[in-house]
Amino acid sequence: MAVIPVDVAGAPYEVRVGSGLLATLVEQCRGKLRKRRVPIITDAHVHRAWGTVAENALHDSGHEAAWRILPPGEASKSWDQLCATTDWLLGEGVERGDHIIALGGGVIGDLTGFAAAILKRGCGFIQVPTTLLAQVDSSVGGKTAINTAAGKNLVGAFHQPALVLADLAVLDTLPRRELLAGYAEVVKYGLIGDAGFFAWCDANAAAMIAGDPALREYAVAHSVAAKARIVKEDERETTGQRALLNLGHTFGHALEAQTGFSDRLLHGEGVALGMVLAARFSAARGLLPRASADHVARHIAAIGLPSEISALGLNCDGQALAAHMLHDKKMDAGTLPFILLNGIGNAFLVRDVALAEVARFLDEQLRG
Repeated sequence: MAVIPVDVAGAPYEVRVGSGLLATLVEQCRGKLRKRRVPIITDAHVHRAWGTVAENALHDSGHEAAWRILPPGEASKSWDQLCATTDWLLGEGVERGDHIIALGGGVIGDLTGFAAAILKRGCGFIQVPTTLLAQVDSSVGGKTAINTAAGKNLVGAFHQPALVLADLAVLDTLPRRELLAGYAEVVKYGLIGDAGFFAWCDANAAAMIAGDPALREYAVAHSVAAKARIVKEDERETTGQRALLNLGHTFGHALEAQTGFSDRLLHGEGVALGMVLAARFSAARGLLPRASADHVARHIAAIGLPSEISALGLNCDGQALAAHMLHDKKMDAGTLPFILLNGIGNAFLVRDVALAEVARFLDEQLRG
């Protein structure tokens, strides 16, 4: 088991990466489960695959699970589900010193974390991420949120978990499409600041996704360690360092919005496309060699992720896609920061990008 400390001021915690952690849930959470009944928030897919393992782990140590099982998908990150979840937690008698378990992917982690942040002005929660994407990204760093009609993740709070248990065993039941979507967030760490890790991804990603256990542990632990370093330096995204983690996300969120935050384009697929677009946009601005942008696109395509927005069949133009960016939560004083590339492994923040320039670029990409 790899153990990665996340040293945020006032609320340090560990991310543990290994196989079989869910089966030893109580041992892993020693000192954090104060009551017999343990509230667990999950979705129907995860409950069907892993609910019995969690229940047995709790039962064997004298606990029982109190389940809240939500519908799978982004639609559960809503005001309605947030209200219903907080009411349920209050009905369960959750106190400020208790810990709620989030057993699921990014949707469950975001919703549970936000509910924990506002319940009694802040109670504890434990992330048990069940997707590759959640293990390497959303479960670490304390960003919690729900979606609104205006856009994705626009209402939320910074609220760090007390513990993250990244059980590699759960990845064995993950559909290949979900694994690939999670991989987008793995390769992102190479693109933003570690050319050596991008080269590792070039050489090992296919075998890692196919199930090699040692490669999976390395990919998850390396990604978490990279994020932990950034979060330590810039927990609340005030210095610009943490903003680098948004590589591909501004373009990706616009594509997600245009496709209705649906299964038509998973979040990780949007990020993958967004990173290709960020590389090509960087090249168009003369910041990145065209060969490097092509390398990024080839890598994304070769692993099985979408790399061309022209293939999405979107019934819109570049201006419509750029308009979605006006609701981006990173908008500041009327300007939207973009993460661009000077090279593979060298991302940086710019604030001089006009949306009209982005719209023209996206028109070119939509034509293929």
